Amino acid sequence: MSDAAEHWIRDLGLAPHPEGGWFRETFRSPESIPADALPARFRAARALSTSILYLLKAGERSHFHRLHADEVWSHHAGGAMQVHVLGANGPRTLWVGEGCPQAVVPHGTWFAAEPAPGAEYALVGCSVSPGFEYDDFELASRDALLREFPAQRELVLRFTRTPEEPAWP
Repeated sequence: MSDAAEHWIRDLGLAPHPEGGWFRETFRSPESIPADALPARFRAARALSTSILYLLKAGERSHFHRLHADEVWSHHAGGAMQVHVLGANGPRTLWVGEGCPQAVVPHGTWFAAEPAPGAEYALVGCSVSPGFEYDDFELASRDALLREFPAQRELVLRFTRTPEEPAWP
């Protein structure tokens, strides 16, 4: 681990993320939106918004997953973060770093992340509105994603868990 990544993990109080990397929730709005005022994909009331700090070291990655809410990624330190997105128009990679300090992943979109090539680490902030709850998180099944995106086999294999790895959450 780079000294800088170790510094951020220690000084920001980041903990291991079940999806890889390091994180800490930094904000959860004390106000909420009632379930009947939200789109049907939300089953209960949600905080207005939530925010985390998220760090990936070189070689670490976030596996393909999707959320019920939109997520805004903002670069804070280190190298750039690459956010790989799978959609109806094929794959694309969002760059979050120098030259593009912010990117948005729309709700319902499969995405995964890793530090850009050559980066020792990438520290970003991720804000979700309405606020994040684990009930709104779906980890991709490797087999299902391969069926949905057969032309993206290499990307899917790289950013999904093997059948032997434990599922989360």
